[in-house]
Amino acid sequence: MTARGGDGPPTRLSFAEALAAVVAAAEPLPAESVPLMDALGRALADDVASPLDLPPWDNAAMDGYAVRVADVHGASRERPATLRVVGDIAAGGDASAVSLGAGDAARISTGAPVPASADAVVRVEDTEADGARVRVLSDRDVVGDRPQRRNVRPRGEDVRAGATVLERGTTIGAAAIGVLASVGRASVPVTRRPRVAIVSSGDELARVDAFDAVLAGRRIVSSNSYALTAHAWAAGADATDCGFVRDDAGALRSLLATVLARGFDAIVTSGGVSVGLHDHTRDALLALGAELRFWRVRMRPGGPFGFGVVHWGDRRVPWLGLPGNPVSALVTFELFGRPLLRRMGGHRRAFRRAVSVRVGEPVRVGATLTHFLRVTLDHDDDGHLVARLTGPQGSNLLTSMARAEALLVVPEGVQDVPAGATLHAILLGDDALDAERPPA
Repeated sequence: MTARGGDGPPTRLSFAEALAAVVAAAEPLPAESVPLMDALGRALADDVASPLDLPPWDNAAMDGYAVRVADVHGASRERPATLRVVGDIAAGGDASAVSLGAGDAARISTGAPVPASADAVVRVEDTEADGARVRVLSDRDVVGDRPQRRNVRPRGEDVRAGATVLERGTTIGAAAIGVLASVGRASVPVTRRPRVAIVSSGDELARVDAFDAVLAGRRIVSSNSYALTAHAWAAGADATDCGFVRDDAGALRSLLATVLARGFDAIVTSGGVSVGLHDHTRDALLALGAELRFWRVRMRPGGPFGFGVVHWGDRRVPWLGLPGNPVSALVTFELFGRPLLRRMGGHRRAFRRAVSVRVGEPVRVGATLTHFLRVTLDHDDDGHLVARLTGPQGSNLLTSMARAEALLVVPEGVQDVPAGATLHAILLGDDALDAERPPA
């Protein structure tokens, strides 16, 4: 499966074989420490244990009165239990100064520490305040099999001191930020973001700020440069658009050498990986000492896709050679580049979630390839998730990718898919989980 120089592997890999080869080359980068709020979206580089119980004390689950069960058992509106209010405990207050004797109660706020002498908390809705006394109008909070400590959140209910609260490889989201703050982590060990170079090739390419040349009919905007840089950032990488180069072997080799010398952790190229007269990327990489793992995959879009590792000094730099067609470039980056970068960035969950869907319309494809069709998702009247094509599936139709919420996977060997058949669809980003309407 590996070639260094020469012609390399002669056959095309299946999608599964190619993905396995890419992921196997991913090595997590070193750890670094960052301030808590800079850790959002990063991968935790080590397990995190709690130095304390959470919550740190028994506390009230709601506003009300801390009471002794014996004093309110049997209370009702017809026969309320009248208690003396001997204290007022706010969140952050001191419960040690309050001791309940027979017939006593303490006003208490949600989250406030519960006195050791209290058996339960009666919710404020079941009481009537009367100066220094309170009438308890119901005993619903202190009856049943376990009346003690009702409406009291016990110390350590969430986490015990010394317990692991987050595991290495966890992608740090908003809730994890809250957990880290709760256990006192002002700084967090995370895996370093992979530094990724994005390089495009093609004589026809122009920057978006040179749009006059596009309007004149001589150029097209290098949309891959922008889209792939954005995609790499969204995958958690530190991505740099290193520009584009004309279809010239020497110029491409020179730019790639410059990129390698700058210390990037991975290189993504688009264009120049097919078999045309001006497709020079493979030869340029070989001249720089690349070990090519493969450059053909039995899939559509994205069949002319190459992968290898460049040995540069003491570094091993993964290279992804994406096709030049915009959809092919984005699909291959989504399916191969994103998992590679997520693994390099230390994320345990490197892959998009796939869901079972019903196909909303008949589909016919070539049976010799695995096909990834751009689809939108919605629910039918029975609640089943239904996938519908975004429209024509040409690999040059970038708007079809912009509208897509998922990639419908038609496995190799399947040619005709009837409407209503069940397949898997790979969700594309957080937007695929969003909806225009609130849940019913």
